[in-house]
Order: sequence, then C-alpha cells, then structure tokens
Amino acid sequence: MFNSLLQPEQALAPYAIALAGAFVLGLAKSGLKGSGIFAVTLMALAFGARQSTGQILPLLMFGDLFAVIYYNRHARWDHLKRFLPWMILGILAGAWVGQDLPERVFKWTMAGIILGSVLLMVWWDLRKSKRVPQHPAFAGFMGLAAGITTMIGNLAGPFSNLYFLAMRLPKNEFIGTAAWLFLLTNWLKLPLHIFVWETIDLQVIRTDLWLLPGVVLGLFAGVRIVKLIRESFYRRLILFVTALGAILLLLR
Repeated sequence: MFNSLLQPEQALAPYAIALAGAFVLGLAKSGLKGSGIFAVTLMALAFGARQSTGQILPLLMFGDLFAVIYYNRHARWDHLKRFLPWMILGILAGAWVGQDLPERVFKWTMAGIILGSVLLMVWWDLRKSKRVPQHPAFAGFMGLAAGITTMIGNLAGPFSNLYFLAMRLPKNEFIGTAAWLFLLTNWLKLPLHIFVWETIDLQVIRTDLWLLPGVVLGLFAGVRIVKLIRESFYRRLILFVTALGAILLLLR
C-alpha cells in the first residue's frame, strides 16, 4: 500500500496503477461485467492483496449507487431473492475464513477462485444447453461461493456472472439485477471491513477520494460502450474478459 499520495516521487507508480484500477472498476459497474477482475488485480498490485479488499470497497459502493440509479428498472427481483440470502451467508463465512489467511495464501486463493470460476463459466457455455437450472442447490452453491469470494477478495463477479448467465438474463436485466445485488452486499461488508478486518480507516477514505475521478470517468465511458454491444455478443464478452483477468492475476 502506498501511504502518501502527496509525495509523487514516492507514490506516482502505485497511484497510477490504482487510478487505472478505479477506471476499470467504473467500466465494470456500468455494465462491462467481467472487467471487475482487472480492477481487483490492479488494486492488489497497488495496495497488496488483503489491504486492497478494504481499499476498493468504498469505490465499489459508489459505483453500485450509480449502477442502481441507471439500471434499476431492469432488475429481476425473483432472481435476486433466490440468490441474495445465500450470498449473505457466504459473506459471513468469508469474514471468518479470510481473517487470518497469510498474504501469500490470500493472493493465491484469489487467483484460484478466479481460475476455477472461469473454467466453470467456459464449461457451461460450451455445453450449449438452453435449459435454465431450477434446483435450489444451484442458487445456494453459487450464492455461497459468491459471498465467500466477495469477502475474501471482492471476487464475487465470476460466480454471480455464471449464475445470471445460466438464467439466460438479457443484457440490461443482467446488469440491473447485479447492480442491486452488489449494492446490498457491499454495504453489508462495510462494517466487517471496519471493525473485524480493520482494512478501512480514514487514510483509506482519503486515498479513495483521490481515486474517485477515475471511477466516474469509467462509469460514463462504460455506459456508452455497453450501448454499442450487441445482445448476442455480450455473453461471449463476459467470458472472454473474465478469462483475461484470471490470467493476469495468476501471472502477476
């Protein structure tokens, strides 16, 4: 973690990396799902794997508010009600499991989670099945996995993406439902990061204020890009970008 953004000669490189991560975070929250892995990776490079989970959370919450306001009318509450309770349980489990993980184990856990998620998503897509999974165990497993991974490394995206892809949600419904899901769960994570993991303090908030313009720029750029993406191409784009993010994290 860089400790002072007011000393450019000491902090310019990590700040540039973090600012790039903030921009990509904005792209992800505006609807370019899968690109959030790049934001998580860049933040981990700038701050360290564990500290980055708290550093990025206020920025995620800001992006969630934008996404909910913009895509609210497209949310599918039936899927949200099925997925959210399991994800909350996963968050509580992740807070306990991830609290004492060593930094090295933490980093490789994050990488392993992403790689496994990508393989699952690719396998599902290659099956070319049009059947939508209806068994409650599917939502339960994906929700628990998303909750644990979002607490350990803000990496719920691959599991929630897989679930919504499996539900065959159209592009805007996908984005709107995910927006509400992460707004609710990220606010739940906030007190855990402050009081349990102690990864958020005033210094973190001050640093995030410097990074906020990058998020705003990414949000508005992402909205324009999403409008240009064809519905049929959106699903493949999610899988491709998620795979690239997994490779980046594994090689860093």
